Parts: sequence; C-alpha cells; structure tokens
Amino acid sequence: MRTPEFYDHAPSITMFDPLAKFLGAAEGGIIEYRYVDAVKLAGHSCPTVASAWLMTERALAALYPKDIPERGAIRVDFRHDRTSGVTGVIANIVTLVTGATHDSGFKGLAGRFDRRSLLFFNAAVGEEIRFTRKDSGAAVDVTAHLEHVPSAPHVGEMMAACITGRADDAMQREFGRLWQERVRAILVDHARDPQVVVVRVA
Repeated sequence: MRTPEFYDHAPSITMFDPLAKFLGAAEGGIIEYRYVDAVKLAGHSCPTVASAWLMTERALAALYPKDIPERGAIRVDFRHDRTSGVTGVIANIVTLVTGATHDSGFKGLAGRFDRRSLLFFNAAVGEEIRFTRKDSGAAVDVTAHLEHVPSAPHVGEMMAACITGRADDAMQREFGRLWQERVRAILVDHARDPQVVVVRVA
C-alpha cells in the first residue's frame, strides 16, 4: 500500500489497552496508532478524517499529560446525532483509538474490559466532542475549525469536474494532489495550532 509520505509525519497516538495485555495481543498492552490506520478504517484521507485524528490526539494528550491513555477507559460524547453530517465518520475513528462504543463493542470478561456504554450522541457538551476519563472524571471538549486551513483555489471546481466525468487524467491527479495537500497542512503544519483544534477543560 503506497500512501503519501506526510502520513508518517502526522502525530501518532500510543494507547495502553488492558484487554490487549490480558490476551497477549500486544506486549505490555501498548498499541501505537498512526494516521494511516484511520485512513484504512475510513477507506480514504480527507479533512474530516484528519480532524477526527487530531481532535482525538489532542484530547487524549490533554487528559493524560503524564501517562499513556487507557483504551476502554474513556467516555466520548458527541454534540450531534450519529447520522448528522460527518459525525459518524469521526465517531468511527474515535472508536478505533479509544475503544469506546455505544452498544456494539466487546461485552467484557467477568465484568472487565467492557467497551459498551462509552459512546453517546446528542449530548449537551460545550464543543463538538467531549472526552471523559472514567477513573478521575476529568474531561475536555474539542472542536476542529478547518476553515483556518482553506483549500487551494479551484479545488471545488476540479472536484465537480472529476465527479461528473468531465476531468481528464491529469486533472484527476492534480485534484488528488491538492486534496491531500490540504490534509497534510492540517495534520503537519497545524497539528499544534490552537485555532484549528480547540481544546477546553470541561
């Protein structure tokens, strides 16, 4: 699988998963997630996938400033319904990293490692998503403001031409390059930009 080089420069997320440790799936239960994992899950790379990745990474860094975040021990609340806009896409990526699910996750073993009842929608939260530690109750709200990383001129027109079959191969390639360039800018140039991803203590 050949992917753009910048994927390797996006922030990675390291998690401790006690279930993975218990079952011997990962040494010490330590799992490292990279942006390419989110791309594989979504089947594509776009500003929404990038924003989901950054919001998750930034929220976990704020909640666990000195420790490795614990997978399966974080509640996630979304302001919007799961079918609203791109909420479902973002939720899938949040689930990938945190393990949080509503009712479809692992049911646990003898009362341990249950991944259900950790993901909720239509919640009264201050920003787009709230991440809450189950152990301490500490919580942060996050929102992505992608308007601060605009697309290159004419990308919208190029997309329309590609979708309707009016674009030749050269335009299709250029559209893809410019599309991923915006994703790169979000993930690399603005990875720590507080205007792009807002994190607030809840």
